[in-house]
Amino acid sequence: MIYSEKVMSHFAAPKNVGEIENADGIGEVGNEKCGDIMKMYLKISDGIIEDVKFKTFGCGAAIATSSIATEMIKGKPVREALKLSNKAVVEALDGLPPAKIHCSVLAEQAVKTAISDYYRRQGVDPLPIVGQIADHCEGCCENFV
Repeated sequence: MIYSEKVMSHFAAPKNVGEIENADGIGEVGNEKCGDIMKMYLKISDGIIEDVKFKTFGCGAAIATSSIATEMIKGKPVREALKLSNKAVVEALDGLPPAKIHCSVLAEQAVKTAISDYYRRQGVDPLPIVGQIADHCEGCCENFV
């Protein structure tokens, strides 16, 4: 499997690793079957993501996609962060092998799950804003059984 320099860079020296105490939103996605579990923490002020941290248990691609996703949403309005797509994550990393695309899907889902949690904590139903988030990366693990 060949990884881009950006993937290797974010794997070797990931950005925004850790937890945020008293986070405004926390999202955890993934499953044990494929071995990738991502947890995102958001600190939001006046609708802007002031800080974002992650903890990921998984392969190098999972760590790299988590890292780049945090870089892509940090400092952005929540509404803009909601537009983050797995395709944008893959492009920002200069590509991923087909068997690792599910990692980019998990990164997108982790961000959206954390934002959903933020809205819930504000007493707002996140479904009309964030939309439905799959509980797992559907079908992504079929190749890993």
